[in-house]
Order: sequence, then C-alpha cells, then structure tokens
Amino acid sequence: MKTIETDGISYIQPVPGATSEWYFGMDYEHGDLYEAEEIFRDGEIVKGRKLCLVHYPDGQAYFPVPKTEGHYSESPVFFEGGIYMIDVDFPHDLIRILRFDCSDYQVSVHTELPLSSVKDCYNLQLHLTPPTLSRQCGNEFEILWPEKTSFIMDDHDSFFMRDGKELFFNRWHEEGDGADYRYWEGTVVRDIDGNETGTIPGDVMQMPNGELWYLM
Repeated sequence: MKTIETDGISYIQPVPGATSEWYFGMDYEHGDLYEAEEIFRDGEIVKGRKLCLVHYPDGQAYFPVPKTEGHYSESPVFFEGGIYMIDVDFPHDLIRILRFDCSDYQVSVHTELPLSSVKDCYNLQLHLTPPTLSRQCGNEFEILWPEKTSFIMDDHDSFFMRDGKELFFNRWHEEGDGADYRYWEGTVVRDIDGNETGTIPGDVMQMPNGELWYLM
C-alpha cells in the first residue's frame, strides 16, 4: 500500500480534462465558493481553502494554491499540459485564473478579472474545452472568460462542457403521474451566442485522450 501525504485531505478525484495522470482534493471548511463569499460579505474571516494535486502513478502531492486568509478556490481543470484553477481574492476584489505547469510544477497567473464583474460567485466554475469560466443561476447562463457572453436557457438546462464553439447542456424532462410518470435526460447543444443548434438523446463526455464519447 502506498501512503500519499495530502495534509489531511482524504478524498481525491480525477482532474477533468484529457489526462489520466492527475487527481485533486480540497478541504471544505467554508463549503463551496459561494458560501465562502457570503461569509466574507458578512464581515467574517475566510480562512482559505487547501487544494492538493496528486500525480499518478508516483503519488507525488503538490499544493499549488496555499491556504491563504481571504482567498478561496474551486475545482481545477486540465488543458494542454497545465492545470487551471480559480483563486478568488476577496479583499482585493479579484478573480485569478492560475495555471500549474505539469512539466516544471510552477504556478503562474494566467489571467485576472475584477470580482465586481460577476453578480456573485454562485456556480462560478471552470469548464472545458478550452478552459472557460462560467456562471449559472437559475435559467441565466454567462461566460466570463475567455469570451464574455450571456443568455437565458431552458429552466431544466445545466451547462457541463464545451467543445470549441459548441456548448453542451444537460436537460431533464418529466411527464405524467403515478404509474405513468416518466423522467429522462438528454443533451442540448448551443452556439456561443446561446442559439440552440441541436439535441442529443443521451450524454457526451470527454475521455482521457481528449476524444468525445456520445452515450446513447
């Protein structure tokens, strides 16, 4: 049995993206990013969030985002040799997109956005591909980076990935009652402006080699 020193993080999962080598784990002292934002707005101290990356198969652990007071992060994504992470700096009103280089293990600031450019941090996440900072609240969806766009979607839609200019949303359906009740899910494809370009009666997922698989 291999022992991995993760500084108390007891659960890791694959980093989303075309990789089978990297896993991540986080602590949840303040819950998710939105809950940490509420704590800060209420005048309380945000103690930070610890984010650990673990490389497979050697088990080496890295801590690219130190636990820093006033900062909070979210789940990372992998893209073209780097792992991208959100670092929200509440005291300085900044959203930083950090990049951890998987070859030399150095961390750099990829881009910065004013925190005031978003209504709040509810569902503020990085998705792929390419790395995309988005936010969804109810039926309102917006991309904040690398493009900036927003539109209204179906009440039952939930964004889960992109492939270039195509955006993929899960949509759930239900009808009937009792013994006649029926529930099912499908995938809706939209362009970057929010126009619906197609529907797929199944799911789409990205595999470790970058290939998209359509499950029907």
